[in-house]
Amino acid sequence: MKKKNKSVAIKSSAVKEKVFPAALIKYLESKGVDPKIIEHKTVFTAIDAANTLKRKMDEIVKSLLVKADNYYYIVCLPATHNLDFKKIKQAIEKSAGVKIKAVQITDEKLMKSVLKLKKEGMSAFGGFHKLPVILEKKLLKVKKAIFSSGSFNHSVEMAVKNFSQLENVILADFGINKKIKVIKLSSSSVKMKKGAKNKKMATKKKAKKAVKKAAPKKKAKKATKKKK
Repeated sequence: MKKKNKSVAIKSSAVKEKVFPAALIKYLESKGVDPKIIEHKTVFTAIDAANTLKRKMDEIVKSLLVKADNYYYIVCLPATHNLDFKKIKQAIEKSAGVKIKAVQITDEKLMKSVLKLKKEGMSAFGGFHKLPVILEKKLLKVKKAIFSSGSFNHSVEMAVKNFSQLENVILADFGINKKIKVIKLSSSSVKMKKGAKNKKMATKKKAKKAVKKAAPKKKAKKATKKKK
């Protein structure tokens, strides 16, 4: 009986870790939002989420905690984009009406300290964390997107317009599209390479034939010398 009780206790604790954050549900319900919660395997990055949920990268919202001097903001942008620090600085200055000296993305330790997190991560919902949200304008082109919930096993799917209204976001253009270099060989270069290979093969074959032809002649000469 003791063994059974232990196994039940382990299972229940494991389930608790994978439960959608109850506090976030209360926050969303208080705002009149009926969230579509998606349960999935443990993910830690936007790329993991896209691969796991089989969604396009531009449908996955990347959430960052940004520190601008003594101000904190949750910045949301497509997973396909990186942060342009100069542009986000300008957006914050325009919104706050103050000059900002430095902008940086917080590390995990500072993030947990500022948001008072324990095991969970940061969600995309700034109102829940009592912080303003800056949203990349390009996300408005996507009808529905996947937002982080703070749980590594759950995400929230909702219309970007609804999220924008819910969080009273600051809209700005601050995302840089990630540049991925793809080297493609043109058909002409491929033909040239194939031609070069064929030439090499042909010269090798000719050399082999020449060696074979030369070999018996040498033997014949040796034989004639012996007869003499």
